[in-house]
Amino acid sequence: MRGKAMARRSEDECGELTAAPLLQMATAFWVSKTLAAAVELELFTRLAEHQEATLEEATASLRIEPRPAILLLTACTALGLLEKRESRYRNSALAEKFLVAGEPYYLGGLFRLLDERHYLPWHRLTKALRTNRPLTWNPDTQDSMFSADDPVMLAHFWEALHALSSDTARILSSVYDFGCHQQVLDVGGGSGAFLIELCRRHAHLSGTLYDLPHVCDIAQRKITESGMEREISVRSGDFMCDVALPGGHDAILLSMILHDWDEPTNRMLLQKCRESLPPGGTLLICELIVNAERTGPQDAALMGMNMLAETTGGQNYAEDEYMSWLRETGFTRTEIRRFAAPGANGVIIARSG
Repeated sequence: MRGKAMARRSEDECGELTAAPLLQMATAFWVSKTLAAAVELELFTRLAEHQEATLEEATASLRIEPRPAILLLTACTALGLLEKRESRYRNSALAEKFLVAGEPYYLGGLFRLLDERHYLPWHRLTKALRTNRPLTWNPDTQDSMFSADDPVMLAHFWEALHALSSDTARILSSVYDFGCHQQVLDVGGGSGAFLIELCRRHAHLSGTLYDLPHVCDIAQRKITESGMEREISVRSGDFMCDVALPGGHDAILLSMILHDWDEPTNRMLLQKCRESLPPGGTLLICELIVNAERTGPQDAALMGMNMLAETTGGQNYAEDEYMSWLRETGFTRTEIRRFAAPGANGVIIARSG
């Protein structure tokens, strides 16, 4: 929809084509870098502490000079991140919910990750297109992008994914009823955000998080902080190498997992999911799904470009590809439910035959 809207704006009032949408695309990094700078300076967190601030107060709090301060405040107001009433600035509702450190859905870690890990490598995107190799890590010296030796990943990636997954899980709960399930296995569950959110919303539900050992350490800390140790257990492993996934669950969740891998790996993982589930068990795949025509939507298509920069074989797949893999691995009664969330635009639901 966003792409179609941009196309409509490419004509002026007389119906003549203009370059406006191209300029908007070319300068999109102005927006991302403004947001990243504001997050790094803790603008929104500082404003939340005092509710609102004048230019002079914001200048003192941010410890920058008046000229850059007024430019930053003006830009953030224009972007809808701040509101101005007379001479005082305050966070918009959007910023208050997602950009204030310490709030449940704080996404600051994500924007720091994009700025510190992705931004400069994306300058070499043409190289990735020509070589078909990732830009943010070296597959000749690292086993995967999830290495425990990458300090930026450890510092920002899991925190970023936690907030992103929490909000996505919240929205998933509004379109899919977990009331029919008792035990959920979250494969590649990361920091535990999905299970924490789901188990909070469904008191009867329990879950097992399954991920690499160093990721499980992060997840256990998050689960303990959330007070959900009784509802959620942690199981370390590697779905690439382990013969089978942990059993005893009537639902398996793959959230933002399959886009990281190539088709053979995904088929292998889906086969392990089917073998782990009891008859009638449910597999849930949450992803940014490309449409069957491969014309969009824009968020899924651009995430596919990010997979080029980040993985050796991953991409955002089309809905018909998922359906084909599921049928071939023995799943039945498949359907897609669409929704709008930061980490997914839909969930594919499949039953084990």
